[in-house]
Amino acid sequence: MNNFDVSFILDSLPYLLKGLQFSLILTAVAFSCGIALGTILALLVHLRVPVLGLIAKTYVALIRSIPLIMVLFWFFFLVPLFLGWLSGASRPVPVGATWTAFITFALFEAAYYCEIIRVGLRAVPKGQFEAAAALSLNPCATYLHVILPQVFRATVPIILTQTIILFQDTSLVYVLSLTDLLGAASKLAQISGRLTEFYLTIALIYLVICFGASQLVWRLRKKTKLQ
Repeated sequence: MNNFDVSFILDSLPYLLKGLQFSLILTAVAFSCGIALGTILALLVHLRVPVLGLIAKTYVALIRSIPLIMVLFWFFFLVPLFLGWLSGASRPVPVGATWTAFITFALFEAAYYCEIIRVGLRAVPKGQFEAAAALSLNPCATYLHVILPQVFRATVPIILTQTIILFQDTSLVYVLSLTDLLGAASKLAQISGRLTEFYLTIALIYLVICFGASQLVWRLRKKTKLQ
């Protein structure tokens, strides 16, 4: 610590910010796709749709039982083999590390968002469904305009908490040699030999972002309770 030199961090700041940008983009895409797919899965389970509901329930249980890093490895190594077999190619069809990260994170987070939304659906009073029926709303309009807005409003704090965890988990793409925040810092640390400076810096960046987001979640949770 006596040789701690901030100048290495300042000189490498553009590259670190580039890694942070990738982490934030991955978080945003995984959140958007995950919440959309998670909502569909939650509705299939909640409505007990024949066959599809059972498939959705099995998918959620399976994904929630497997570590994310294992899913990343499965997708990166096994999907190219499957695509090669499906297309009849003599060699595996490469997917690429970037596509692997975006698709895997979206599919993985969908299972967790599904459970959050499913619990929210169960918490909606039956009177809301009866009121929608009294207004002659069809099931699609009932869920789209009456039920889901209430579910999202009630579960926003939990959804944001899961999104904070998602942002932290983006550091796992380092195993795919992608330049996220951790990957950028690790490469710079190995080149310069300044492990202490770079790893402490990214720890501070994660702390500031996650703590700020956690405070937002706390305020939203408090506001929701007051209402």
